[in-house]
Parts: sequence; structure tokens; C-alpha cells
Amino acid sequence: MSKLFFSTIEVTRQVFYRTPLSFAIVNLKPIVPGHVLVVPSRVVPRLTDLQTPELADLMTSIQTVGKVIERAYGADGLTIACQDGKAAGQTVPHVHFHILPRKLKGDRFASNNDEVYPALERAEGSLPHDGLVERSEPLKMDADDDRKPRTLEEMEKEAEWLKGFFQSVNSDKA
Repeated sequence: MSKLFFSTIEVTRQVFYRTPLSFAIVNLKPIVPGHVLVVPSRVVPRLTDLQTPELADLMTSIQTVGKVIERAYGADGLTIACQDGKAAGQTVPHVHFHILPRKLKGDRFASNNDEVYPALERAEGSLPHDGLVERSEPLKMDADDDRKPRTLEEMEKEAEWLKGFFQSVNSDKA
């Protein structure tokens, strides 16, 4: 498999779902268990920079990944968010959508569902403001001490676990 990049960050080992035009990765510092990102393969900073086939594939991937994440994490719903541009809180200059599994009971944000959005903004804000990383390794962030960065091995283990859900989805269609 060729290397995959989230902006300048090599994330190949974090990938659990892939199409010719997009991929999904586990998160370095998930806000809730199962918080993942869906990303177009071509590095572009804004949603409007995507070509129509890329956008269609990205949306289909979000739908497919969302169904699996909801099932895998026993969720009752999903928060799906995109911060499109610096003014919207985007710090990594590569279009990406956050998918967060949500539960009616036991959800970190159950008392105020809208608190998930400031949490996403804080997570994005803890990344380098230019979004550029000069190395090909997982991004390390020191903000938001409640969410410790996971090791590459932890992320790779979750990615492998999630891949199994897609294999069962594909075999169900056959």
C-alpha cells in the first residue's frame, strides 16, 4: 500500500478504511472513544477545492464509516463535523471530517450536546497554527491534558480492529 498523508503527516498505519479517493484514520487524541477522521486522498485545504468525484466519494465514505463506527462503539447517533478554513477553526490544511459516536446515556456531552463543538475547536486549536509538520510521524500535541496522545501501536491496534467491521460489511453484501 502506498503511503497516505494527512497534510504532511504520514498516517498509513492509522488507516482502517480506504477508497481510491478517500480514507479514514483513527485519532491521535480522540474526544470520545471511536472519534475518527475521514479525509480525501488528495491534500487540499478547503472543501471547495475538491473536485465533484472527490466530494461524492468523501461523503459516501463518511456515510459508510459512520455506519460502522456507530455499530462498533454501540452508539445511538453521530456527530459529524468539518471545520472548513482557518476562521472556522481548521488548523491542518487538509479537508477532514470528524466522526464522533454519541450515546443517549453515558455520553461525555450528554448534559449539553453542543459542548462537543467547543471540544472539537480546542482539539483543532491545539495543533500547529500553520498546520505544517516537517516530519513524517504522528503529530504530538501538548494541549488538553485530559486527552493524552495515544501511541502509534495503540492507534494501529484500533485501526486493525475497525478493519474487521468493514470486512464483515463487505461479506454481508456478497
